[in-house]
Amino acid sequence: MNLIAAILLGLTVGALVELTLPGHTLSEAVVTALLGIAGSLVTRFIGQRIGWFGTDEPQCFLAEIAGAVVVLILYLISVPSHRRRRFR
Repeated sequence: MNLIAAILLGLTVGALVELTLPGHTLSEAVVTALLGIAGSLVTRFIGQRIGWFGTDEPQCFLAEIAGAVVVLILYLISVPSHRRRRFR
């Protein structure tokens, strides 16, 4: 999986999370998309550097999904909902 595919995967995960959370604004959608991309890319980079998987292995795809989800969950837990909605 190349770098563009990792970015698209993170964007897709961020968009899916945004669709499941009701009442969010456009600025929150952008933040969740960027966090999904960041989680996917960081997981890909770390996993390849440690040697857990190569670029074209199924483990890379699954790890990128997991990394994006973990980053988004950490964001949703750490930032209270009333603070996220202030940026309308």
